[in-house]
Amino acid sequence: MNRNTAIKLKNVIMTFLGMLVRLLLILLCLYYIYQGALKAYDFGYRIFTEEPVSSGVGVDVEVSIPEGSGAMDIGEILEDRGLIRDHRLFFLQESLSKYHGKVKPGKYTLSTAMTAEEMLAVMAPEDDEDSDGDD
Repeated sequence: MNRNTAIKLKNVIMTFLGMLVRLLLILLCLYYIYQGALKAYDFGYRIFTEEPVSSGVGVDVEVSIPEGSGAMDIGEILEDRGLIRDHRLFFLQESLSKYHGKVKPGKYTLSTAMTAEEMLAVMAPEDDEDSDGDD
């Protein structure tokens, strides 16, 4: 084999290896994009369909919501007490619910069989319920 043929063969092999490396990098990027999209979809889906921590009767847990607590703080309290799985998810659920910004400080008895929406309903009582007997 002469020198020119060897150089051409080396160039062909290097070109092929370079293309192979680029293809592998593209496939790796596509895989991570796909995995990220699956996680994002799952998280978005859970915002509206998250099941309670336990099914059936559940366990009653008393929680205290301090004055000035935001949705993220409340979510952390509920997650620490085992009432929800993810405080970030709770933050989004509260932000998108009709109870947004209406949670009152106080002590509440919540159950592990309750959804986030049901817990929010307990912690954000309607004002008109309090005034039903006042008329």
